[in-house]
Amino acid sequence: MSTYSVTRSTVIPAPAKDVFPLVNSFREWPKWSPWETVDPDMQRTYSGAESGVGARYAWRGNRKAGAGNMEITESQEPDVIRIRLEFTKPFAAVNPTTFTFVPEGGGTRVTWTMTGEHKGIGKVFALFMNMDKMVGGDFEKGLSSLASVVGSGKA
Repeated sequence: MSTYSVTRSTVIPAPAKDVFPLVNSFREWPKWSPWETVDPDMQRTYSGAESGVGARYAWRGNRKAGAGNMEITESQEPDVIRIRLEFTKPFAAVNPTTFTFVPEGGGTRVTWTMTGEHKGIGKVFALFMNMDKMVGGDFEKGLSSLASVVGSGKA
């Protein structure tokens, strides 16, 4: 089985206590997530806890947005958030995702990592597509947006 990992990080000039809540609640993700604007008509459902462990989010959108769900499985403020990310369309996949928050200089180094395995049709897809190239740019865009939201005071 072929595995992959996509990781990006940036230093946000703010303490983790200002950044962490924007990731720890899926209701905050529309402010910064790179995928929230892919489909203006995307259907979103929030359930479970408001934030932290047990918070759930599901989406269903156009071909570009696909469909799936996420659940926060670990939340240790202000250090780490772990998410079970499940895609149901266009390909079924489960991708464990982790955000870490580490003090650095006068700010916080935020690292976003997603791992997965190429299974079934995904193995064929992997022959032609590099997950790091395919998703890495989105992670960079999301981290930049996250920094902008924190910096704007709109958190």
